Amino acid sequence: MALDGLFLYSIKEELQSLIGCKVDKINQPEKDEVILTIRGNKTTRKLLISASANYPRVHFTNNSKQNPLKAPMFCMILRKYLSSAKIIEINQLDFDRIMKIDFENVDELGFDSKYALIIEIMGRHSNITLIRERDNIIMDSIKHITSDINTYRSIYPGLKYVFPPKSEKLNPLNFNFEELNDYIKNQEILSSETLFSKIFTGISSGLSKELYYELTKSKENLSTNSVYDFSLDFFNKIKNSEFVFSYYLDELGNLKDFHCVELLKLKSNCNSKKYLSPSNLLEDFYFEKDKLDRLKNKSADLKKLLHINIERCNKKIAILNDTLEKCTHKDDFRLYGELLTANIYKLKKGDTKISLLNYYSQTEEFINITLNPNKTPSENVQFYFKKYNKLKTSEEMGIIQLKSTKEELDYLLSVVTNIDNADNYDEIGDIKNELIETGYIKFKTSYKKKKKKESKPLHFVSSDGADIYVGKNNLQNDYLTLKFAKKNDIWLHTKEVHGSHVIIKNEGANVSDKTLEEAASLAAYYSKGKNSTKVAVDYTEVKNVKKPSGAKPGMVIYYTYKTIIIEPKNINSK
Repeated sequence: MALDGLFLYSIKEELQSLIGCKVDKINQPEKDEVILTIRGNKTTRKLLISASANYPRVHFTNNSKQNPLKAPMFCMILRKYLSSAKIIEINQLDFDRIMKIDFENVDELGFDSKYALIIEIMGRHSNITLIRERDNIIMDSIKHITSDINTYRSIYPGLKYVFPPKSEKLNPLNFNFEELNDYIKNQEILSSETLFSKIFTGISSGLSKELYYELTKSKENLSTNSVYDFSLDFFNKIKNSEFVFSYYLDELGNLKDFHCVELLKLKSNCNSKKYLSPSNLLEDFYFEKDKLDRLKNKSADLKKLLHINIERCNKKIAILNDTLEKCTHKDDFRLYGELLTANIYKLKKGDTKISLLNYYSQTEEFINITLNPNKTPSENVQFYFKKYNKLKTSEEMGIIQLKSTKEELDYLLSVVTNIDNADNYDEIGDIKNELIETGYIKFKTSYKKKKKKESKPLHFVSSDGADIYVGKNNLQNDYLTLKFAKKNDIWLHTKEVHGSHVIIKNEGANVSDKTLEEAASLAAYYSKGKNSTKVAVDYTEVKNVKKPSGAKPGMVIYYTYKTIIIEPKNINSK
């Protein structure tokens, strides 16, 4: 699943429609990603350029992202030099994973200036750099690279820009038979599946295996001639823009690969989905994966904190259960104390044990009781009563603590579910604020909580026009159930599974079965069971839902309810 030089070539061809257009807006929603809004030819397009270590790419996008309140420095530099700039040329360097977009603009003195945005799509080494064309000076880059990181070249403002080392492989769009023959002779690679990736720049190992498979289908004995003819035919199709954009899924629906040419070997074993452009393909594949990856990174510290507290609760529960198990024998110590009291005249200091008749038993049985020879008879009696009272107190406190710890564990697990279902940074921020309010995240006394616009629960409208509300964290759940909802509104929650509170507004008329099913689907979707095929959802009127005194946010009890089994589904929010 590599975005190799060949795929980047197909993107470069698509971006040629931007030549002559002007930059209208520049945003940097992520620390390693910029979006240029470009206007021209009676249309407005958004160009996403990402230097993400996991998903570096450049393509048109239709998705919107929330921008930070304060623009990062790189974004400010781009706005200074590229706002209203005209795109004059878009090139790919030597078929490698490097794209260069040339701009023409008027500087503050009214002179024409030329700048270039150089995009390097190279995994964790990916970068976006703005240079001034006349002297090749770096204006700024989205990632600053010092000599400590890269001894070959440094990238930060004020230096001359140096391109990555040029590949010694052949350019697939410009090679001849002699060059290919010399390369194959020197490398001796005709029997290797990675033949094409070793010869040509911009060909990934996955694509090389596919090309090798096509080549060897009809020819058992390979030669330079056969490789040359096959390569010439294949790359002529690329020059003529004969692309087939598709990605391939295995039987379980897992993505195996994608490319701008048909992968016949994969196609024979996988299902494929075709696209009209490389941007549509990349948008479809990368957007959700990139969003989940970034949300995961953003919430990593919160999850670590939660898992530490979950582990603490589990250890505490194990200790309390062990203590309560020991307390089940407390009545034996009371019995020993009572028997010793009744027979104290038989005891004398120095005895180590005594056998006494258990007059509480239906049958005549004698019990052997251990004594401390250093204690008086009265002290031995008091020892067993104290032991009984201590275990009785431990049991009473243990039951209270066990209930409290289980409730805390249930709360923490619900927060983990809310993080897993979070859809944007604001929702992660709301959950962080919740953990601050509940005391799991502590700040120094100098910390002042910033005033922030209060987030709102999700709002949906059912097919029958009923309003449905879904809480995305436990503070929202409390607000929905305890303050927002009226007593005759319908409350829904997954049965014995952590999830969101869902409210159906009941405006006097009976709630339809269709609305109930849609609301139950939402309750299942915004729960820990969202990936299940069927989920049990309880529903009742809000008046049947109560919050116990001192309970954690989002924790309620309810009664007189019904249950519906439903498939988790999302519907468009309002």
